[in-house]
Amino acid sequence: MENFILDLLRASGADGWTVSDEVRRGWEFYFIRHALDQNRVRDVEHITLTVYKKFCEGDAEFLGSASARIAPTASREEAERLISRLLSEAVLIRNPLYTLHEPRGEAVPVGETPDLRAISGDFLRAMRSVEESAEADVNSYEIFADCVTRRFISSTGVDVTDVYPVSMAEVVVNARREGHEIELYRMYRSGSCDAAALKANVEETLRFGRDKLRAEKTPALGRCDVVLSTGDARQIYDYFIDRMAAGMVYQHISDCEIGKRVCEDAGGDPLTVRAKRRLENSSKNGAYDDEGAPVRDMTIIENSVAKRFFGSRMFSQYLGLQDSFMPGNIAVDGGSASAAELRTGRFLEVVEFSDFQVDSSCGDIAGEIRLGYLHDGDAVTVVEGGSVSGTMRELAGAMRFSKERKQYDNYLIPAVTRLGGMSITGAE
Repeated sequence: MENFILDLLRASGADGWTVSDEVRRGWEFYFIRHALDQNRVRDVEHITLTVYKKFCEGDAEFLGSASARIAPTASREEAERLISRLLSEAVLIRNPLYTLHEPRGEAVPVGETPDLRAISGDFLRAMRSVEESAEADVNSYEIFADCVTRRFISSTGVDVTDVYPVSMAEVVVNARREGHEIELYRMYRSGSCDAAALKANVEETLRFGRDKLRAEKTPALGRCDVVLSTGDARQIYDYFIDRMAAGMVYQHISDCEIGKRVCEDAGGDPLTVRAKRRLENSSKNGAYDDEGAPVRDMTIIENSVAKRFFGSRMFSQYLGLQDSFMPGNIAVDGGSASAAELRTGRFLEVVEFSDFQVDSSCGDIAGEIRLGYLHDGDAVTVVEGGSVSGTMRELAGAMRFSKERKQYDNYLIPAVTRLGGMSITGAE
């Protein structure tokens, strides 16, 4: 980033400003089956400017803001025009007055420069170790391994730099049976590579593909317990996490209160949710959030009781919160039963949705079933079609989840989540 950008911001007349300068250096690999088709190296820089302007209307004071990206190759004249435009736009935003983060006295340990060669090698070895068959195999995959260097500077004196890895694998698998063939797509995000988890996830997808080719139509089950054991379960826990965000509380979208339960006690497992500074192999292990606030470990919900709100500087100040931040990583404590114990009796385990949503404002759940397993004692039927629905307002208090946990990038959540008495609409 050119120093003249900072000089122009200081001389602009803005009442505050921030600069986020992110450089991504990455390696990319593209495979057809397991044969390398092409690879390349990337070096990309994104610079985002935000300016703040105070103004009054009567006795009310406001702080407006406006943001935009500027090209790393922009000239001084281009930067000057952009900053002038942002100042004009900032006064159109009527946010009650607040202040930006100030520098903290303590130094926060940052990451070391990741070894992209080693990370890429881990991905390649993991994909080559996947067990395939004549019925299901890997069609193609792409691997992206990035080193992110992010610097955040503000008019208040914050000037912090952080380094961490961000990686991704996109995998397409094919399954075939009796002349029919289907394709399943997966995107796995991480920091570095968890080779064992990637291998297990791809092999699980191959199994789902094989099973889908013999699936029956989902019957109209009426009320039935539903088990979630894939990444869609994150949205169940997001219902609670989102409602602890300062913005949701300030805008009266969430009715959570510190010291009170986040759901009724209906015999379910007590919920404990923590913000984590680091999770192994997470892509969100930055030491600072997007506003330059240090990230730390913090308990958000403990035994189903709200402990601490989190959020942006603006909404946190409106609620009177000190030292708030926006978490990158989330960890949910395990429950009282094992995954095997939760997979007993009559229930529908849905592993593939066409769409799955949990509305954080009202708790409504809706999902279209692509693949599920209907359990009734020892009998298991593979099903597809139909939908699940319900509301967390009614289901959360009796929700149960496993002792075992599974990580999905920056989320560490129970491996199995069981919701009682959901509505199941059949496909027949």
